[in-house]
Amino acid sequence: EADPVLEGELPEEEPQEEGSEFSGYTQDAAGDVDQGSAPCLDTEREDPDDGVGRSLVESGLYNADVVNDQVFEELRLHPEVVRETQNAWHAFLNLAESPEASAEALFASVYDAAPTMQALFKTPRAVLAMKFMRGVNAIMCSLNDPKTLKLTTEALGFQHLDFEVTIPRVCLFRDSIVELIVSELGNQCAEVAWQGLKTALNYVGGALIFVRVHYASRLRILASSWAIANKLDLADDGRDGDIECAPETSIGAATHDAKRQVLGVSNGDKKLGESAGGSSGPSNAVRNRGGGLEIPTTFPQMFRFNAAVMGFGESLWMYEVLDSFDMIVRNVSNSHRLQEECDILALRLSKCLGPIDLAEFKAVMLAALRSLVPKGWDSEHEVAWTWLWRNVERLLGEQMGKPARQEKALTRLFADLEGMDKTTFRQQVYIKFFELAPPGQDYFKQSTTRLHFVADKVASLTLEMYRDPDLVVDELSACGLRHVG
Repeated sequence: EADPVLEGELPEEEPQEEGSEFSGYTQDAAGDVDQGSAPCLDTEREDPDDGVGRSLVESGLYNADVVNDQVFEELRLHPEVVRETQNAWHAFLNLAESPEASAEALFASVYDAAPTMQALFKTPRAVLAMKFMRGVNAIMCSLNDPKTLKLTTEALGFQHLDFEVTIPRVCLFRDSIVELIVSELGNQCAEVAWQGLKTALNYVGGALIFVRVHYASRLRILASSWAIANKLDLADDGRDGDIECAPETSIGAATHDAKRQVLGVSNGDKKLGESAGGSSGPSNAVRNRGGGLEIPTTFPQMFRFNAAVMGFGESLWMYEVLDSFDMIVRNVSNSHRLQEECDILALRLSKCLGPIDLAEFKAVMLAALRSLVPKGWDSEHEVAWTWLWRNVERLLGEQMGKPARQEKALTRLFADLEGMDKTTFRQQVYIKFFELAPPGQDYFKQSTTRLHFVADKVASLTLEMYRDPDLVVDELSACGLRHVG
């Protein structure tokens, strides 16, 4: 991907008519944007100090009037525009009594202006408002760093692949945010500032559309190559290669077996350190019971083989990632499910001893895929799988090191809930639940004792999730199946 740098400056002429249609932005977390309608910021020649070394288009690729969803390049605004825009943004934040208050005001401006999109916001409002605020704040703080801004924007686009972003929605988001900031700041908000705000939001909005449209080819590559690597037939399953709906496989079960083999535990009752063939060590994972060498035919098998050859056979954390990798790949276009899978994986990784270098998994993964997809593998496959892992690595990196601290905090919290505090906690759980989901009252007809038991069970499972995530996932899945219908 090219990373051209655009340098913008304020034109003296009237802004042009709004151009391309933009797919607005329906998301339920941070990073949402709008489309601009203010004087344009014309793009100029490439910055001579930038090492890109190629000329850029000199007309307005990004401006305050038009959302450009046809390209996704670096955005470099005029220094004065960056300065005034960031000053206006920080002035808006400083007007509020707290970060939560400014987040609520910002989110309310968008939420109230779009009644038809309110159903798309499924996260609790307080949480969603802060995520929304953090996303917009990350954009504004990155305006003076085009490379970081592009990476941040690409990450937001990845998180919103499953939302239909449209230009009208982007315009609505943009206008709501800018109108709020201008109304709050009044004369403190210079024209250059609101032009910069609109241009930045237009840029992010156009990028969200670009990512969703143009990265669809990457999703198809991921789906097709993953099916080949695991001997899946998507056509027979009637799913047309939709990666988030790939057919069920036994990859997770196979990986559990692999971990047991690496640990020296066979499917029988072998002791730790004793393999099915009577030997120990990671090379066991690629040998059959007769002692001969197995030919890897699926991704888990090939991954174990390459891990042993590349010297990573003793890195047991890799098998935790491998166990979850099938669901990660299949849900790459479902941002919420992908986030859940990565969160659970982060909890499992927190139980692994020793250092964890996620780049090592990428090396083994790519080696395994190249071996399993020899005929079709090309540079596009390399880019697609690297892109997937970069985003997974980012999601995991956000949680690494946190589970242990969170577990301690939860343990202290629940240990302090005694007597009346625990009773109040139980009551508040249902009060808040019925406030957020009024129809839920029709399903809770049990006695108070039973309802208190359910509330206690929820609390205990929350803490147990940190201690044994695999067990809790199985319990919750079984509970969900019992309550189907």
